[in-house]
Amino acid sequence: MASLLEAIKKSGDRHWLIGGDSGELVELAEQFYLEIIEQSSQQNSPRIILAESNPIRFLAGFIAACSVDCSIFLCNPFWEEGEWQQVFDIVQPDIVWGEVQNQKITAIIPNSEFRIPNSSIMIPTGGSSGKIRFAIHTWDTLNASVRGFQTYFQSQQINSFCVLPLYHVSGLMQFMRSLTSGGKLAIFPFKTIESGVIPDLDPEDFFISLVPTQLQRLLQIPNLVDWLAQFQTVLLGGAPAWQELLDRARDSKVRLAPTYGMTETASQIATLKPEDFLQGYNSCGRVLPHAQIKIINSKHEILNSNEIGTICIQAKSLALGYYPDLLEQVEIQVDDLGYIDDRGYLNIVGRNSHKIITGGENVYPCEVEAAIRVTQLVDDIVVIGLCDRVWGEVVTAIYVPKSQSVSAREIKAAIANSLSKFKIPKYWISAQKLPRNAQGKLNREQLQAIAILTQENRDRDLSNLPTVETTGRSR
Repeated sequence: MASLLEAIKKSGDRHWLIGGDSGELVELAEQFYLEIIEQSSQQNSPRIILAESNPIRFLAGFIAACSVDCSIFLCNPFWEEGEWQQVFDIVQPDIVWGEVQNQKITAIIPNSEFRIPNSSIMIPTGGSSGKIRFAIHTWDTLNASVRGFQTYFQSQQINSFCVLPLYHVSGLMQFMRSLTSGGKLAIFPFKTIESGVIPDLDPEDFFISLVPTQLQRLLQIPNLVDWLAQFQTVLLGGAPAWQELLDRARDSKVRLAPTYGMTETASQIATLKPEDFLQGYNSCGRVLPHAQIKIINSKHEILNSNEIGTICIQAKSLALGYYPDLLEQVEIQVDDLGYIDDRGYLNIVGRNSHKIITGGENVYPCEVEAAIRVTQLVDDIVVIGLCDRVWGEVVTAIYVPKSQSVSAREIKAAIANSLSKFKIPKYWISAQKLPRNAQGKLNREQLQAIAILTQENRDRDLSNLPTVETTGRSR
């Protein structure tokens, strides 16, 4: 039997799994393992889709696949038909584990040769935009992330409390940290925690990872605020956090650690330590020891401290490429804009592709969104750019009002003295809810569609109004 599976079987003696049956996990892992071995006898290196919503079945499949020479693709079991079609076109799986939503999907065989290592772990990225890709990782790249985490937090044994989906890098890495460090892994549905059902364990011994929307919900429930404040560290990532949320967490003495990372880097590569957060800092903190970050301009020149530019990353945890293609370079230049301050802390300004250029002026949506959130007149907000023949782009706000009585006029008045005029949104669109995925990331394609449709309807309504001629007669 493979060494990883043997290690899982032996670990049952230390009760490392909380919220699940470790005996059931081992039994399922052995079943999955035997299925792979049988398939491998018919052909080399089977490609496996793992789309299990049950965390125990997911971990069993993951452990079995990592115990043999094969490629495993982690998938969201709740993807729709169009997304599954993309996946099957890319993967052409030999084995499918889990609840694939539509059984009518057919695979299109591409005319390319696969050059990736046989033992590869494919983690999905980009699903919120509607175009799914798989970042190619290995046991070594994931382990590099774990080792960097251990060194940075000076914690040899890592106990993780997981409420995030395991197919996502932020959930998977919690399992990896606990498994490879000899720590404990507690797995509970977020809805269970949100309902007030708290497991009987000491939070002081655990790291918990949340996305901003989850943190916001927990901070609205008094007894859960006290519970959350007991954790050793509350890692926060997955989407930008807003100032009001950070201030509320700080006031509640939550040991928050805002992080910066991505699927391609096997989660975080920069983290603000809780001690710094509680002292008032809001950056992403220092870069972890397994990674290097530099800030560059459009000429690829390295910028000085406090100069905003594009983020360029090197890391031992860096993905090898996007399936089925390997990257040629040893570093990646990402879409994020930021700077390194005088303390050596990474600060994120926004995304280059989200930057709005209106009348020749640059507008960073994060700044406008932050100003609007401070008013406490909205529950959610996103700022985007819409094409305009006069200005190039116009700043557009899509917001969820705090109450029905809140108007765009009221919000504009509240931010009039905090933003330059060209940064204040020209178009305002009220919505009941913004399209976000499980990690809190916005679906910007849907947002653009909503904004464009609203703009077209507004223009159509205006065109139907009677126009006044110089004679004063209407037509």
